[in-house]
Amino acid sequence: MDPTRTEKAQDIVEAHDAPSGQDVDHGNLAEKFDVDTVHNDEAMKVLAAYHGNQVWDGQEEKRVRTKIDKRLLPILVITYGLQYADKTMISQAALFGLRKDLELTGNRYSMASAIFYLGFVGGAYPASQLAQRFPIERVAGGLVLLWGITFLLTAACFAWQALYVQRFFLGFLEAGVSPIFMLMVGQFYKKNEQSFRMGVWYAASGLITLVAPLVNYGLGHIQGSLSPWRYMYIVGGIITTLWSAVIYLFMPPDPIRAKGFSERERYIAVARLRINNSGVRNTHFKKQQVLELFRDEKFWLIFAQAFLSMIAAGPVNTFMPIIISGFGYNTLNSLLLTIPAGAAGAILILGTTYVSYKFRNMRTIAILVCELLVIMSSLLLWKLPRHSKGGLLFAVYMMTAFSGGWGVIMGLSIANSAGYTKRVVSSSAIHIGYCLGQFTAPLLFKAKDAPEYAPGFIAVLVTAAASAGLNILYRFICVWQNKRRDRAGTMEAYDHAYEDDVTDKKNPQFRYVY
Repeated sequence: MDPTRTEKAQDIVEAHDAPSGQDVDHGNLAEKFDVDTVHNDEAMKVLAAYHGNQVWDGQEEKRVRTKIDKRLLPILVITYGLQYADKTMISQAALFGLRKDLELTGNRYSMASAIFYLGFVGGAYPASQLAQRFPIERVAGGLVLLWGITFLLTAACFAWQALYVQRFFLGFLEAGVSPIFMLMVGQFYKKNEQSFRMGVWYAASGLITLVAPLVNYGLGHIQGSLSPWRYMYIVGGIITTLWSAVIYLFMPPDPIRAKGFSERERYIAVARLRINNSGVRNTHFKKQQVLELFRDEKFWLIFAQAFLSMIAAGPVNTFMPIIISGFGYNTLNSLLLTIPAGAAGAILILGTTYVSYKFRNMRTIAILVCELLVIMSSLLLWKLPRHSKGGLLFAVYMMTAFSGGWGVIMGLSIANSAGYTKRVVSSSAIHIGYCLGQFTAPLLFKAKDAPEYAPGFIAVLVTAAASAGLNILYRFICVWQNKRRDRAGTMEAYDHAYEDDVTDKKNPQFRYVY
């Protein structure tokens, strides 16, 4: 290996391992060279242009990271909370006349929920490609504006066919949010920081459930010329549409172009990410990276886990108020009893992702624990008698553990994919698995099986067990591939981090997290 490259790599290793407050020399990180942004990462422009002091300590880096957190995470959290509230509004509107007004008889209600995820499948890849080639804040703001308008138009649906169309296009427009957010976390944070930041914005799916049922219960009692559930969609659509302007104006796109950062802060924000060995941003689509992704066994294992783990989303996202009402509770109590599920989901997401952040290579263990909780919950909901309300409610709330596992899975798919095009396609493709699972799940809970829904809970049990098995296999493969690279004599280093937009398969210095 080139001695100069080895020296650069050692500088970055020392930077990563240095304790807080200790100065580290990063002098070799910003060598003078022409920046080819077709082959290299755009972060090279920042490193090449910086002429200031190239030494920073742990406290200075912490201040930069905190500034990123304050500017980025609130926007991601609120946006994802609105998305989750919008896509699951149907489960609460169902208690206030939606099924009756739109003749959602038989399995039409299940299909109305499921068809949303067909739109998701269609929209994930185009949205991620737009985010790679165009300013990401404009793409995200435009998508939120369009989905807010589409959501608002739900109030104009007067037949189940119209609701099907509306739900499909709502899913198509909302599809880009999670893949784009995954990319943004990968662009701003180190590998060990990513999982918890994923968890912070994904936990909004639980936190919004603490508020939305109360708001919708109030809206559901408006005595006006429209059916109560229509007011829910009107208010939610207006809020989402207005929020799109906040995204467009204030969301930082990446550390290279983010506003409000000094030249030194931008340099630190970019240079510290070399340790990821995956680049920050490259706007050029590279077909060979896509081919490599589809030949990667780890991608298919994550894809399968995304699909299988989402079967548990059916009872949580679509049927929870209906399942709880089947325990003998009235409409108000059924709605209010969904609130603890939001708290449980948020705690599980933040807990699993925080463990992944604080402890090295605990991600697959955290996913396994979540799948075991889902297995337990599905067994209880399948076998417990209907009069055991306490146990049944506990099982409903613990079923939200699937979301804790998904929060970690998203982080794994980003952390273990190097090469910007590969990471872009991976984030959208993983969401196709997620969407296929979300599409399948409601169809397994059929009206004829109410209120026990035994076949549906058996399906959740089987798929959670399969997902747990694939998760163990994924961990084994990552450990084996890391050890094989160690035995080959090329240790983990970072001197190719931004050069040639190199992928994890092509870079022997890359090490997988698990």
